[in-house]
Amino acid sequence: MTRQFKRHDRSDIFMHWFNAACWIILLVTGVGLIGNPDLDPVGSWYPRTLRALVGGGANLLNIHLAVGFIWIFAFVGYLAINARGALFFLREIFMVSPARDMGWMIRKMVIMTLGPKVLRKLGMNPDLPAQGFYNMGQKAFAQASVVGGVIIAVTGIIMFLSDKVFTAQGTWIVSWSITLHFVAVGLVFAGLLVHIYMAAISPEERPGFKSMFTGSVPEDYARHHHGLWYDSVKSENASTGDETG
Repeated sequence: MTRQFKRHDRSDIFMHWFNAACWIILLVTGVGLIGNPDLDPVGSWYPRTLRALVGGGANLLNIHLAVGFIWIFAFVGYLAINARGALFFLREIFMVSPARDMGWMIRKMVIMTLGPKVLRKLGMNPDLPAQGFYNMGQKAFAQASVVGGVIIAVTGIIMFLSDKVFTAQGTWIVSWSITLHFVAVGLVFAGLLVHIYMAAISPEERPGFKSMFTGSVPEDYARHHHGLWYDSVKSENASTGDETG
């Protein structure tokens, strides 16, 4: 039986899928709230259809707000309860080695689009630099998600309070919040599409995707895709005499 290395706790797995579910609902309802035909990304038929399904634009807005606040409060609660795990996550995604991580990113993109032979012709080693708990692709999406998520949450709250707190002098704050809200959603959504492909569709990353259900990855996958993390786990296990992953 292939040795397994523990990678995610149950709370991490739950928050991952909770976040995914909230994002889907917020995206679906958010696009449906767009009332400008010139800005509708999928056509005016979609807002009309969605609003009809939920009984009007007011109900759609209430659904969007309810899910948004549940999403925000759940993450605030999670951060308060699991501050250690949150700090580990933030440290791992924002610690970037320019030579190792950017080298990984460049080589990975060339291999995925043109193949490893191109790198060899250019005199470059096609082997990817060893990565830590997250590879640079995962770090890039996580960074965008964290920064974008904070912007989306803050601007969403400002928009919610626009007719309750802000006066005419604060109109510019609300206007900029609307713009930043849409820009952040668009950028994170673009990154999400790449993340879904890399995690769920790319055969090489399939064990990583499965780990978001099981919590563990096979030893070969850990050694090949996250060599630095694999070595640290092996070293820690050796020092404690623990032979399990």
